[in-house]
This record gives sequence, C-alpha cells and structure tokens, in this order.
Amino acid sequence: MIHAMSTTHRRAPGATQRSAAEVNEEIRALWLRAGGTLSGEQRRDYQRLVLEWAAAAPRADAHADSTQAA
Repeated sequence: MIHAMSTTHRRAPGATQRSAAEVNEEIRALWLRAGGTLSGEQRRDYQRLVLEWAAAAPRADAHADSTQAA
C-alpha cells in the first residue's frame, strides 16, 4: 500500500547519489500521499527532496560545455 510506505531515505556515508528520476518518483509519491496539501513535516521532506533532485539533475549548460570544441 503506497500510503504506508515511507519516503524518507537515509543514505550511509559514502553511498552513491540517487538519480534525478529516483528522487522525482519520491516527490510524486509524497504529493500523492498528501492529497495535494503538505503538512509541516511533509513540506520539510519536499524541500529536502527538491534540493536532492536539483543536485542530481543534469544541467543543460554542463552538457553544452562538454560538447563545445576547444
């Protein structure tokens, strides 16, 4: 049952970073479980997840830099 699942993931030190897609899936599950209105704790989880997603998401300018000829 999705409503009983925890979306709080604790990573061990040195663990690999999750992909943006994995974090996005957790964000979607949080919103689904919340029914569109986040409690204070859920809002903190959401903010943490958005920061994690932003760190994992590939940047468009990073791709452009790597494809430019020197």
